[in-house]
Amino acid sequence: MRKTRLAIGSIAVAAIAFSIIPAQAADNPGLVPTGSWKAGVSTITVGLEAPMTGVFAVLGVSQQNSLNIVADQINKAGGIGGAQIKIKAFDDGLSPVKAVTNAKEIANDPSIQFAVGPSITAYYEAAAPSYEAAKKLNCQPAVAAGNFANYKYGFRSQDYYKDSINAGFAALQDKGVKSVGMIYEAGATGQYFNDYMTEVAGKYGMVYVGWQQISSTATSHNDQVQKFIDVDAIWISNNAYGAYTAKAAKALNYKGQIIGGSGSQNVAFHDAGGTDFAGALMMSPNYQWPIRDKSTWAPGYKAHIDATLASYGFNTGAISGATSPKSTAIAADCLYAYAVAANKVQSLDSDKVQAAMSTLDIPANQTPSGNHIIPGPEHNFYQQDSIHVYQWLHDANGWYTVEVKKDIAQINKVVAQVAAKVAKAGQACVKAGATAKGAGGKTLKCTKVKGKLVLK
Repeated sequence: MRKTRLAIGSIAVAAIAFSIIPAQAADNPGLVPTGSWKAGVSTITVGLEAPMTGVFAVLGVSQQNSLNIVADQINKAGGIGGAQIKIKAFDDGLSPVKAVTNAKEIANDPSIQFAVGPSITAYYEAAAPSYEAAKKLNCQPAVAAGNFANYKYGFRSQDYYKDSINAGFAALQDKGVKSVGMIYEAGATGQYFNDYMTEVAGKYGMVYVGWQQISSTATSHNDQVQKFIDVDAIWISNNAYGAYTAKAAKALNYKGQIIGGSGSQNVAFHDAGGTDFAGALMMSPNYQWPIRDKSTWAPGYKAHIDATLASYGFNTGAISGATSPKSTAIAADCLYAYAVAANKVQSLDSDKVQAAMSTLDIPANQTPSGNHIIPGPEHNFYQQDSIHVYQWLHDANGWYTVEVKKDIAQINKVVAQVAAKVAKAGQACVKAGATAKGAGGKTLKCTKVKGKLVLK
């Protein structure tokens, strides 16, 4: 059998899945946003809701580290309107109940001006109503699915799942993949991925064979991989659980293509999959750490990584030796963008800062992540121009990545076909209250009917 690899899914947009963004940016705040106005307070508190302990603690700790770096840089430059930034972390241990409880506490605490988290789409969708009711500005660096156009005060600093799926499917098409299946934990994120893959796979000349659901407690995914053993590609979870799929693929000598999202930055994937993980594809916003030619790194990204390495160092896989910085620059973008927006309107008023954040246009060479920040009405910081396809490789010197060229023409074609598709009453949907356009421009609403969500 042809030797290819397994594909992993992106952690991940709005009603418009893709748009071409003009190269010229309107905002040029530099690597550290500064302002000479007076906020009228001495401290600006940022509430971070994340897993700080447990199986996915690497995410919360990395987010906090990146927020600390940006806060320190801005504080040394005079703060936001003279106010010093303080990060206050709330640990959920990856418990959905705790995540929502923490988010409600943050939302209702007037001393907290800005929130980051909770991670994971389902957690955020449960927490978002509290943020909206309290007019609490928030930014989400680990929520790939869901439609942020539905939220006034919420922003996403993560790759939108539809953008990443399109980028991944275009790469799979170039590799001649004809069938793809997904192994992902049960829940809202998996449902969003499954529905969109079902919709677009055929447009890339592939058959989507379905979704094998996993639980957060299962430590073996052998049964799920075995069911896809003859499928050309397997898309796996971005969360820590995806490492068990990589381990199963190695154990069962899976010969297909592993493809996924930004979660496979986690060294746990390399430890579990071993050198069989080499060849895996990863869709992600700019992540240049494993690229060996450091001269190609975006200036803002390099500055942020250098600062986090000096303060926190990097993770090293105990088995694989793979490394990753103890930071995540897309979380840094949250605080960076908030500071730029507040400086633009010289205010901490949530409505004024929200309006300014919505219209930001910051070039990639200035942001901590090295991504172009341009949220627009969908409130997605990053557009398709910031979604990269990387391939993990391994040699005598260790792990590294190379960037894979995307077929932009094919992605444009698919997005146009999807946009032209008219929703129909009775069609299944995934989020109560979400809307879609039907024939003649009629608005259909996602409603629960006899226990099922359908457009009505």
